[in-house]
Amino acid sequence: MQLLLHRPLRLCTSLLQVQKPSYRLVGGGRTFRARFASTMVGSPRRPRRFAPLDPARKTDGDERSILKGIVFDVDGTLCEPQNYMFAEMRAALGIEKPTDILDHIYSLPASEQEVAQEKVRAIERTAMASQKAQPGLVELMDYLDSRGIPKGICTRNFDAPVDHLLTTFLPTSKFHPVVTREFRPPKPDPAGILHIAKEWAHTNGGSNLIMVGDSIDDMTAGFRAGAATVLLVNEVNAHLAEHQHTDLVVKRLDELIEVLENGFEGRVESGEESVDAKGLVEEALADK
Repeated sequence: MQLLLHRPLRLCTSLLQVQKPSYRLVGGGRTFRARFASTMVGSPRRPRRFAPLDPARKTDGDERSILKGIVFDVDGTLCEPQNYMFAEMRAALGIEKPTDILDHIYSLPASEQEVAQEKVRAIERTAMASQKAQPGLVELMDYLDSRGIPKGICTRNFDAPVDHLLTTFLPTSKFHPVVTREFRPPKPDPAGILHIAKEWAHTNGGSNLIMVGDSIDDMTAGFRAGAATVLLVNEVNAHLAEHQHTDLVVKRLDELIEVLENGFEGRVESGEESVDAKGLVEEALADK
């Protein structure tokens, strides 16, 4: 896959009046971001920004927010994507796209839900044996631990694949809280991220958080929670690089280290749009 790093990202929304963006490369050209001067009619906004984690790079009078935690997705984010599972799950349940797998299960009579859940869990158990860590996973987590940044997980997976990944690849790195499938409502609803923020005693929702993921439901959940969003881009999700809920795009997890050391500059502006919940859900389902 080749990404045109020399072209700025563009916001795609009729609600915005977008001027020419400022743009620069960071992380040796591998990480890219665009900062937009944009406004919703009659209401200027500011993009999500965080002060540098490197104390030596902080300056007096820096009004940027302090990063207080990062929430991660699992499949496709902490481990390499295993998207083939979704087709297998739908086949096992007798449904087709764009029907959401979890919504279908929860719509069944209570007496049938556990059987359906177990069909899905069996596929996940088989797949977790072939999990591969994302490049840069250990390096990023070691860095966050060294900077004292709390780490949480918000995923639509059930517990076993999450536990397998953490014990296999990150046995000494702490993640808390870990929000899995049992938590409802799932992404793209922001409830899971907001729950994590509350557990961390944050009083302003997700405003001091970053959500890192690889899907539209990750970006939308983060956006709706008030968090900054980072897309881990791959060949399947490259179209989300220009999505209006994506703040920053990386090709490897450890590219975030340089970004956080120097200060996070997002391109999505908090409160810049009215969320079309139905449209967002339909888009999320189409990508699964």
